[in-house]
Amino acid sequence: MTDLDATLDATTRQNIRAAQTLNGQPPDKRLVPFRNIRHAMALQAKTAGRRPFMIHIDGDGGREELDFADFNIRVHQTANFLHDDLGVRRGDRVATIAYNHSETAIVYFACWVIGAAVAPQNVAEDDQRIAFILRNSEAVVCLVRGDYLQRAERIINGDPADGLGVPNIREIVTMGGAAQPDYKHFNDMVKNLPETYLGDGAPVKSADDSVKDVDDGTIAGLDDEALLVYTSGTTGAPKGVVLTQYNLLVDASAIASAQAITGGQRMMCVLPIHHVNGIVVTLVTPLLVGASTVLNRAFSASRFWETVARERVNVVSVVPTLLQFLLEHAERQRATGESIFGAGITRRDLTFFRHFVCGAGTLAISLARAFENTFGYPILHGYGLSETTCYSCFLPIDISWEAHQAWLQAHGYPSIGIPVHTNEMAIFSADGSGQRLPAGERGEICIRGHNVMKYYFQRPDANAETFKFGWFRSGDEGFYIEDERGRPFFFITGRIKELINRGGVKFSPFDIEEVLLEIPGVKVGLAVAFPNTYYGEEVGAYIVPEPGAELSAEAILAHCRAAMTFEKSPKVVVFGEEIPVTSTGKYQRLRLTDLFSAWQETQFRDAK
Repeated sequence: MTDLDATLDATTRQNIRAAQTLNGQPPDKRLVPFRNIRHAMALQAKTAGRRPFMIHIDGDGGREELDFADFNIRVHQTANFLHDDLGVRRGDRVATIAYNHSETAIVYFACWVIGAAVAPQNVAEDDQRIAFILRNSEAVVCLVRGDYLQRAERIINGDPADGLGVPNIREIVTMGGAAQPDYKHFNDMVKNLPETYLGDGAPVKSADDSVKDVDDGTIAGLDDEALLVYTSGTTGAPKGVVLTQYNLLVDASAIASAQAITGGQRMMCVLPIHHVNGIVVTLVTPLLVGASTVLNRAFSASRFWETVARERVNVVSVVPTLLQFLLEHAERQRATGESIFGAGITRRDLTFFRHFVCGAGTLAISLARAFENTFGYPILHGYGLSETTCYSCFLPIDISWEAHQAWLQAHGYPSIGIPVHTNEMAIFSADGSGQRLPAGERGEICIRGHNVMKYYFQRPDANAETFKFGWFRSGDEGFYIEDERGRPFFFITGRIKELINRGGVKFSPFDIEEVLLEIPGVKVGLAVAFPNTYYGEEVGAYIVPEPGAELSAEAILAHCRAAMTFEKSPKVVVFGEEIPVTSTGKYQRLRLTDLFSAWQETQFRDAK
């Protein structure tokens, strides 16, 4: 594996170290009491052994339950398979092409037992992009769900002239489905293996004993790489984000503290576990504190509340897109005279449900208001990036309902809350000069703390720019205001690269989209910057109508002109049906730019 430190100059290494320091406390001054992830897992297996840890709900509604002891055993069996049968060693990378499944989670934890890192793939990406990521990750093996085997073969063994081919993958292993004659089959290979992992002679015990690590170079530590996840940008090659075992544990600790997640509670995962949100919030966090998790194959609006009620779920992590789907389902239920929760579920069946954790995508004020008014459950809005492991801030859990709604609705943008205890946040000048800005001024959201990534993999250029003044630069524009206790409540106003720069005046797409979403019949309204000869960029509106809605471009433009200045208002409306989003629900506005190319040479004038 490449020595990445050798690709970084001394200044960048120093800046990264500064960005990983919290209030003067470097990351080697640990904020968690564990030696590694396996240590945390083994302790839970010993102290909470027969308490359910993972309930897996498959695509057909089938249910599988694993308690902490059983999960620990399965993980250690899989670690043996990876080490002895596949030759995976500490520091290696293991790729997965899979979906939400208990076996996928078991593979992750087995890699961490060994000290290997997981490079999970997003199957929504195109073949060439996945091939690039697999090559760049330097993964040595790839575990593939049977449903994706043919595609994986094409990606890994394909023609380099077509952007395919991954020569560093020495073996494909199938998971689920029928065994294939040319491949090892995960299910068949693992089930009869020992329940202890003794790779490299390390004295590792199974679930029936305590963990006794020795620092002889064979045992994974907190600084071992755990995840290699890739940014989902719309232009340029994706960047590999390297996260350590300590990153995962310390951010999970922050999430548990901010959300009041304790042993005996139950979370639910409806987000993909190839992404840090699904992994950190609803796999690592419940394991850390001895809680349970309900792992769904995929999100289903029609089954959502039924599953919450049946499994007695306390907290669910979502993205704004899923809130919208639940709201639409409730509206359909109302239209038929049924409960908004569906399937005969009433609020009495949900007395144990506490709140939603929501981040990753853009949460509109109108959506937050409609959702909370409809369902009555709070949305604990938060913010973070893969580069900061997962969440960096949340709306506080200890404020009144009135204060909560005010922070979501009264400031032009929904607040993303206050920093978690494992990181600091600040606003700096967006020009990268390192000038720190006071409360109320807009600039770039920057973060430093123990949950900041190790670095970008093999990207010295990106590392130098991202950490240039000792903080992690998010690329997001925002501001903060302080409450009566002096706590900084942060707000995000848009991606700096997605800000619309019209003649030198910059507009946030979020501002414009709040106005678009006020229009009856608009399901999704996105503000898009498109090239324009006269002003450099102009403002366009991409509209996805509600089914059956009758909308005209003229009416939409008139509504915007009544609410905003001519300069800020959209000049062109494009209607569509597709909504470009990442796997976690982030809108990809840059993918819509070409739809407005016909107006590049048009000079738009105020009719007044």
